[in-house]
Amino acid sequence: MADDVFEHPRLAAVYDPLDPDRSDLDVYVAIAEEFRARAVLDIGCGTGTFALLLAGLGLDVTGVEPAGASLDVARAKPGAERVGWIHGDATALPPIRVDLATMTANVAQAIVDPADWAGTLRGAWRALRPGGHLVFETRDPARRAWRDWNRAASYQTAMIEGVGEVESWVELIDVNGPLVTFRGTFVFASDGEVLTSDSTLRFRERDEVEAALVAHGYTVDEVRDAPDRPGREFVFVASRPE
Repeated sequence: MADDVFEHPRLAAVYDPLDPDRSDLDVYVAIAEEFRARAVLDIGCGTGTFALLLAGLGLDVTGVEPAGASLDVARAKPGAERVGWIHGDATALPPIRVDLATMTANVAQAIVDPADWAGTLRGAWRALRPGGHLVFETRDPARRAWRDWNRAASYQTAMIEGVGEVESWVELIDVNGPLVTFRGTFVFASDGEVLTSDSTLRFRERDEVEAALVAHGYTVDEVRDAPDRPGREFVFVASRPE
């Protein structure tokens, strides 16, 4: 079950306007160019921002997303017909062959169940051609990013066309070992409705991620720094051996 921030139709509809700066995707566009990828699998594609960006560059893109409401938003965007959209997750993909598979932003960490994580790595491996790459990011647990997840640091208001003013903020709910749970709150001024969405992320250590990749048949080629968040993120670059 996807979090309400992705699955609730009203929240999915305002997801992009509440987070308009997606410069974090620039590094993934550069990676697709670096590896000369022609076919890309965007795992956890959400509202389709990255998938459509790649499709606009002429790449063959498949986006897979478990949240139906987010996928509805993606399918309604200009150029959506250029992307192959799949409602589901990477554990049960149809037969496809890609040069690059990606998990941008929080996607990898949002897969908290160990069996689902293993199934995602297997699914991506099967989709990759020999020599293809899997690239994803995850926060460095040592930086304890959740210490800044509070209303004072995250509060914002946005005036959204066709919706009106929306207030939003994030608050930390629980830290239980590697699992960190937080709550997003959204207030719609037009009718006063207040919606909340609880999300849990798994903070994996670098050696834990590397061991999982190797166990599922990957070669870990490199662990990079996120250029827009230096010292805070691991960007894993793994490949399916030829």
